[in-house]
Amino acid sequence: MLQTISITSIASISPLGNDSKTIWNKYLNGKHYFSEHFLDHKNTFVAKLDNDSEQTVAALRESDHKYKALDKSVLYAIAASRKAIENAGWSQNDVFGINIGSSRGATVLFEKHHRDYLQTGKAQTLASPTTTLGNISSWVAHDLQSSGPEISHSITCSTALHALLNGVAWLRAGMADKFLIGGSEAPLTDFTIAQMRALKIYADSENPQARHIEWPNRALDLEKKRSTMILGEGAGVCCLEIGATENALAYIEGIGYATEILEHNISISAEATCFQKSMKMALENTELSEVDVIVMHAPGTIKGDLTEYNAIEKVFGKNLPLLTTNKWKIGHTFGASGILSLEFAILMLQHNTFIGVPFAKAQTQTKPIRKVLINAVGFGGNAVSVLLSL
Repeated sequence: MLQTISITSIASISPLGNDSKTIWNKYLNGKHYFSEHFLDHKNTFVAKLDNDSEQTVAALRESDHKYKALDKSVLYAIAASRKAIENAGWSQNDVFGINIGSSRGATVLFEKHHRDYLQTGKAQTLASPTTTLGNISSWVAHDLQSSGPEISHSITCSTALHALLNGVAWLRAGMADKFLIGGSEAPLTDFTIAQMRALKIYADSENPQARHIEWPNRALDLEKKRSTMILGEGAGVCCLEIGATENALAYIEGIGYATEILEHNISISAEATCFQKSMKMALENTELSEVDVIVMHAPGTIKGDLTEYNAIEKVFGKNLPLLTTNKWKIGHTFGASGILSLEFAILMLQHNTFIGVPFAKAQTQTKPIRKVLINAVGFGGNAVSVLLSL
């Protein structure tokens, strides 16, 4: 029997705020958190941090002269990590590992330094150390004065849940007793938006019809005729501990992962074989009827939403759990999206309340929420599924 893994704390910074009560209240209100900003030469829907979180990050940047040169993705991760270990009761005397990843990394700084180089022909002194992928975990380790292992990685949109897989593996291998895992993303830049538009998957905010709809991102609308993905920013981290602890928010009951053979760079099969495999692996010791809710990856693209739904039908048949996603509300945060979905799942478990998608087919909660499955997938069909229980 595999050892139980407890989630003893989770913290985030996102368009929903940076404390659990505020975040839950915003999940309850049925509103989205998109606004228009001029990016990639046109008005663009994005989900930015709320004002309180912006102030938190600004204060963090000013708190240490070394932090003034750091990318937003690093500062977001530091802010969330400080709160997470405080809530878990960890101190500098605790030896814990850190694995916080990102899909895009230091997008703001990388674009700035590259622009400066094109204009001057010279690279700034801190251009390299502040834009490397390992920048996030190493600065979090510095800020927390951690002495344990620190790992960084990028597996596109499943990055944060791959961090969770790594943390579980270290804990179950007996190589650590505690692990801080998560993801951070600050992708609201001209070039990042341009890349998504080039893929023909971004919401068209300049379309007259799109500008007047109530919900710009139609994630989990399986009848939509155009892709409506919108980017958001933020970070989330959680504290993992070996064994069933008294202060556990939830337990990791199952984990699954799978990869598809690529047909092209962003391909995924019509029935998302990778998701079928990852869900079956995560549920191998669980009756399907015990799963109460699935927090889907569902980014708001036509193919992405539909293929994941097809995979769920293949695994669960006609008796589907309640289905939801948070991307209609806060957008797609790339490497941080999985951990923000995990936070969403924990909040529904804690409050025993299902939060659906307002424009999707109505679903009714008929029993207590005790087990929630979370999905994430990256470009190329790199899927992760995590089963949480109370």
